[in-house]
Amino acid sequence: MGKSVAQKILEIHIVEGEYKYGSEIGIKIDQTLTQDATGTLAYLQFEAMNVPKVQTEISVSYVDHNTLQTDNRNMDDHLYLQSVASKYGIYYSRPGNGICHQVHLERFARPGYTLLGSDSHTPTSGGIGMIAIGSGGLDVACAMAGEPFFLKVPKVINIKLTGKLKPWASAKDIILRILKIKSVKGGVGAIIEYSGDGLKNLSVPERAVITNMGAELGATTSIFPSDEITLDFMKRQGREHQFVEIKADEDAIYDETIEIDLSSIVTYAAAPHSPDNVKKISDLSAVKVNQVSIGSCTNSSYRDLWIVGKILEGKVIAKNVSLTISPGSKQVFSMISRDGTLTRLIDAGARILECACGPCIGMGQSPNSAGVSLRTFNRNFEGRSGTKDAEIYLVSPEVAAISALNGFISDPMEHLGIMPEFKFPDEFVIDDRFIIPPAIEPDKVQIIRGPGIKPLPEQKPLPDSIEAKVIIKVGDNITTDHILPAGAKVLPYRSDIPKISEFAFGSIDPEFYKKALKEKTGVIVGGENYGQGSSREHAALAPKYLGIAVVIAKSFARIHKANLINFGIVPMTFENPGDYDSIKETDLVKISSIKSDIQGSKKCEAYINDKKIILNVDLSERDIQILLDGGTLANIKNKFSKIKIVEG
Repeated sequence: MGKSVAQKILEIHIVEGEYKYGSEIGIKIDQTLTQDATGTLAYLQFEAMNVPKVQTEISVSYVDHNTLQTDNRNMDDHLYLQSVASKYGIYYSRPGNGICHQVHLERFARPGYTLLGSDSHTPTSGGIGMIAIGSGGLDVACAMAGEPFFLKVPKVINIKLTGKLKPWASAKDIILRILKIKSVKGGVGAIIEYSGDGLKNLSVPERAVITNMGAELGATTSIFPSDEITLDFMKRQGREHQFVEIKADEDAIYDETIEIDLSSIVTYAAAPHSPDNVKKISDLSAVKVNQVSIGSCTNSSYRDLWIVGKILEGKVIAKNVSLTISPGSKQVFSMISRDGTLTRLIDAGARILECACGPCIGMGQSPNSAGVSLRTFNRNFEGRSGTKDAEIYLVSPEVAAISALNGFISDPMEHLGIMPEFKFPDEFVIDDRFIIPPAIEPDKVQIIRGPGIKPLPEQKPLPDSIEAKVIIKVGDNITTDHILPAGAKVLPYRSDIPKISEFAFGSIDPEFYKKALKEKTGVIVGGENYGQGSSREHAALAPKYLGIAVVIAKSFARIHKANLINFGIVPMTFENPGDYDSIKETDLVKISSIKSDIQGSKKCEAYINDKKIILNVDLSERDIQILLDGGTLANIKNKFSKIKIVEG
């Protein structure tokens, strides 16, 4: 039986378990990445493990989310991150060097390797033939300490691409088409693997657009084979010696195959407020536009900005439109400044922003009230832009550029002529001076801790029973932005759990914080796909700090479920989904034997206002022990203490 690319890479990295669908395996992690919104906690957690140096081949700390410095807090965190990186063997990518996924793809990602990142869009590096998985910061800290990363062996869904894109259709349109087919839940429990003769027409940056937004499918990761296209990209990055060819066997077996003829792809947009609310651009031509933002980890490559520059050349954006451009990396910025693209953008009226995430996570450039914003980003959740009533559309750079000129959503296939032919330059600008290597003498490095960097909350063992009120009940597809938002008001407190907890569920119920404090313990009830979106573990930490003991939902997003377990919150699902309808806020939930239940039958008897319901607990033996100990840090400390007792 032939093997897929995903299976080949996973199998050679297994250190615990067996490659069998649905069974838990522990894999060796070769590389890690963090970004500043999640990294500070990850490194505080790593420090708590008392490991003298990271055990991975490469670990990189990026500063790309919180570069806006309105007071001391962000700068304090940057200094902490730089000093920790220097001391513990981690590379540090300075503010301004670029977005973590773009820079990592350029300078560190390697075919056949494994990458774990504390950002949900880590699968971007799957575009180069890497198993790249997003997770919570604590999982990344464990990987840096040399611990395996555990996951259930996923099914592998094959997307077979044939043919060639029409002029003005792009990689963004491919992934939007897939989202239209599969939805935001369609990739849960799966790896998306690409194949077919259409691959020869997609560069690595284009492939990375597709793997990046695989996160919106809920997939564990997405991956392309490593082939001659991969080799060409790595040569241009001066890293051809790191290339290995990895292709699926001709008789590889997949759990599902979807075939897409690239010539059938048209231009699409994800309409408000979900990445899978996909519509044809030709059906949206009546929509007037107030803002266009081009960039993010999805569409900020040299190719993307070059084509935008060509569309805008010699023209000026519509008077009712604000256009912002965020280059993905210092490399991209340098290249567009040298070939004339930057001048074309500026002359057309574009506002050039820093090489950072920026508007994508609500860090500046929020749209006007009830405004329409076209963005080349990956998420358009309600309120994520910083303006709650804004209408956010996700589009390709081509659609964004022509729409900025016209002032309304426009199809480049209708409004533009012959598409200019893009060719990579013979040489890329390679300048790694903004990536600082770790110290040669780490013992001499002093870690800098600003006043906003607070100690981690204590993790206590799971109690025998739970009796608590439902503090909040929410619907389907609740995102981590709903639970704990990003943005300029919130993220500066990322290292201060007591303070950031004040913002929990603020967009849904502004009284949640007060209610939770009053009750001291509580239960959250959710619908399908609870916790989709960002890997931000604050969405688990804040509820935990506020006393949340259990989350009961119809289903969970993968990363958030793992984060709940990591911080000692028990995730449960309804055996009968209809029981969801019978629960309301303030109902009293009693689980008299939760500790013994999760160890035994994997089912719990719960009484909601004295009505019995059955709850499922889908946990591995490792998950169960983590919950019993009160969380992953407590679990690791317990393991280390047992080792010391034996050695003693």
